[in-house]
Amino acid sequence: MNTSVSILFYIKRAKVNSLGVCPIYARVTINAKRFEFSTNKYISPEKWSSEGTKVKGSNEEARTINSHLDYLKNQVLEAEKRLFKKDIPVSTENLKNELFGLAETKRMLVPIFQDHNNKIKELVGKEYAPGTLERYTTSLKHTIEFMQWKYNISDIDITKIDHAFITDYEFWLRSVRNCANNTAVKYIKNFNKIIKICLANDWIDKNPFANYKSKVKEVERVYLTEDEVQAIIEKEFKTERLSLVRDIFLFSCFTGLAYIDVKNLTKSHISFGIDGERWIFTHRQKTESASKIPILPVTQMIIDKYQNHPQSNNQEKLLPILSNQKMNAYLKEIATVCEIEKELTFHIARHTFATTVTLTNGVPIESVSKMLGHKNLRTTQHYAKVLDRKVSEDMKTLKDKFSSSFKLNSKEA
Repeated sequence: MNTSVSILFYIKRAKVNSLGVCPIYARVTINAKRFEFSTNKYISPEKWSSEGTKVKGSNEEARTINSHLDYLKNQVLEAEKRLFKKDIPVSTENLKNELFGLAETKRMLVPIFQDHNNKIKELVGKEYAPGTLERYTTSLKHTIEFMQWKYNISDIDITKIDHAFITDYEFWLRSVRNCANNTAVKYIKNFNKIIKICLANDWIDKNPFANYKSKVKEVERVYLTEDEVQAIIEKEFKTERLSLVRDIFLFSCFTGLAYIDVKNLTKSHISFGIDGERWIFTHRQKTESASKIPILPVTQMIIDKYQNHPQSNNQEKLLPILSNQKMNAYLKEIATVCEIEKELTFHIARHTFATTVTLTNGVPIESVSKMLGHKNLRTTQHYAKVLDRKVSEDMKTLKDKFSSSFKLNSKEA
């Protein structure tokens, strides 16, 4: 066994006492890092051999102290061997703990989780969206509530987290918290990130998620049909607030931008694209991915309509958008007035852009993905799956054509 541990005994001359003797210390060095401890032995400076790092002579005092120093050296080397057997890295901290029987510092889950959240908080607006911080804050809250429910504790040593902890946590989310499948899976996924931090730092040896499997269920995205979009466009509203909400909603239907991205738009985000026409150049707040969207005629009419709106000018925004909560509340009124039997929310506009406005009209999925700011084409393909109705309608036309053009003779020749 090649050891990287060196041991040196020396006297601390600066700590000479009233009897004129100095304490003997041991210095243990591992890869240029070291720790020291007292041997609890004392000797006169003139009796100490700095070259031999032991007491001079062979009298009884010298034999007793030197024998004790040899014992301490052997204790250090034995501690090193035990670390190797336990497959624990030989470091100054680990060797000191092993040598003196010190309990390893427990690493608790909540401080690690909170430290992760604090770092996200510092990077909100730079690398993370506010919603990400909110999601992890809620996840930590749920984790603490689960531990209180299951174990009657508010924190846990991370080495105690096992497969049963994960499965019980998921059960609690689904039963006590009444979370839907995808919501429960997302909270578990957030928790998994904290476990990955622990694994990366070698704070835990085993991954409690090793045999855990969960699956996000695909949710059918609600979107508006062409007739429903047209009904909203043609409807005349008596109140200005409903008219405004309708226009902002339609703006999203024809750009695919999410609420927060529409809210953040300024006039500087509009420029000329590669074709010489006006485009919107922005970045999604959620993923920070670029979105480059050609401006359609309906979009331009809405921009022109609110070009000189006081709220837009005061806030230096492209459009005078209300809060997301108010927008969704008013959209429900609009759905009722327009006789749309769907729970209308602002995000449905983004789904409508992906399906009714683009994919249904033959825009290639790669182009749709780029405009939506998706980082992965698979995300966009979810929208393509909801277009079975369009396939059915197209095939019905083909069936009608074949029914009238081709008629098989029922009689055998």
